[in-house]
Amino acid sequence: MAEIGFYHLTRTRLDLALAKLLGRVVAGAGRAFVLCGEEERAKALDAALWTVPDPDWLPHGMAGGEADAMQPILIGTADIAPANGARFLFLVDGAESARLAEYDRVLDLFDGAEESAVAAARARWKAAKAAGHALTYWQQGAGGWEKKG
Repeated sequence: MAEIGFYHLTRTRLDLALAKLLGRVVAGAGRAFVLCGEEERAKALDAALWTVPDPDWLPHGMAGGEADAMQPILIGTADIAPANGARFLFLVDGAESARLAEYDRVLDLFDGAEESAVAAARARWKAAKAAGHALTYWQQGAGGWEKKG
């Protein structure tokens, strides 16, 4: 079973929070797949990750390219086994995966300002708990991510 962390965004935009978390993965020589709920979001995150200030560089690409196997970070909308061998799965915009157990760690990021996103995250939490995954809940606080409950 995967270790799934639910990340409740309350202070920063998705692209900035995602960049910092992805930066930690890449700094540890890890590989990640970012699964988006919509193509427009995937394209927006692709563009944003080239310009975020922290970390100042995140090598990545859109899934489906010739160099997928070399990319530390892939972004896509299809629930696939990514060609880069990712062990970290990032779920954004309510994206869901039937492949959770294939990853060492899953990070489910959701916008706390949108009640529908919070409700959907609660439903994903219940489903993941029922499936036997190890769950943690993180919320943005004044000093960064705070583990709750």
